Amino acid sequence: MEHMGGLCRPSLNPNSNSLALAASKSSLLYNSNLCCPINDVKKPQQLICAVAAAADDRDINLISGNSIGMGAKGSGTTARGRRLLKIREEKRKREHDRLHNYPTWAKVLEDACKMDDELRAVLGDSIGNPELMRKRVEDRVRKKGRDFRKSKTGSVLAFKVTFRDFNPIDSYIWFELYGSPSDRDVDLIGSVIQSWYVMGRLGAFNSSNLQLANSSKDYDPLYDSDKGFKVLPSSFHDIGDIEFQDNWGRVWVDLGTSDFFCIDVLLNCLTVLSSEYLGIQQVVFGGRCLGDWEDGMTNTEYGYKYFKI
Repeated sequence: MEHMGGLCRPSLNPNSNSLALAASKSSLLYNSNLCCPINDVKKPQQLICAVAAAADDRDINLISGNSIGMGAKGSGTTARGRRLLKIREEKRKREHDRLHNYPTWAKVLEDACKMDDELRAVLGDSIGNPELMRKRVEDRVRKKGRDFRKSKTGSVLAFKVTFRDFNPIDSYIWFELYGSPSDRDVDLIGSVIQSWYVMGRLGAFNSSNLQLANSSKDYDPLYDSDKGFKVLPSSFHDIGDIEFQDNWGRVWVDLGTSDFFCIDVLLNCLTVLSSEYLGIQQVVFGGRCLGDWEDGMTNTEYGYKYFKI
């Protein structure tokens, strides 16, 4: 404390941490009557008030900021949390709609898929989504008509191939379709079998003369015409007409001296025929009576059709 002409004046220490501390000391001395204040000197009092006001504002801001930060932190409503909450709510709503608002026709299709492989292949991964199921069914109807088991433009499934005591010179080849064939379907499959027989009759299926099949394709192959001319011929001997009763068809064959790879050629043709034009469920080589076949039944009113070879 410095005394200047009877005037008490606070000493400002440069090592003091705060100007507010010095101001508070001056105020204490002033209140204790240790010095006599002069009314004309007002700057120290104004300085004290400004410092105190600034300190109060700073404390208020700190308290308010901490309160806001703690409130935001404790609420847990972050952007990620709100997104997850929205996703869970949408999932719960979809599950509720599926259980309580699932269309009856969609449930019928799901049950039908358990017994119908082709229908299950049509619906695919759309099962459980009524709108997508409806779209798949509508696309199928536009392509194949309302009878799902009658394949008019091919089948998405590969047909089954079995052999039952097959005798190459005296056996039937059976075809099971997905539905009763139309006249166009009979002509189509009949033309394929007829072409296959003509090729066999002309000796096309002769494994003794496969010069090009056994040659390399890295260079221009050479064909020995004399060898091809001298090879022992092999050909089909006979074939019957193609008959259909409902969705079953059959043709009797005598493959004669043709080699067995003629069966591979026929199956290759039938594979494309089934996938692109006429759906075939299975092909059976051999056997005398398959399905509901009735020997001697040739009445067209009961589903009998035939193709003349």
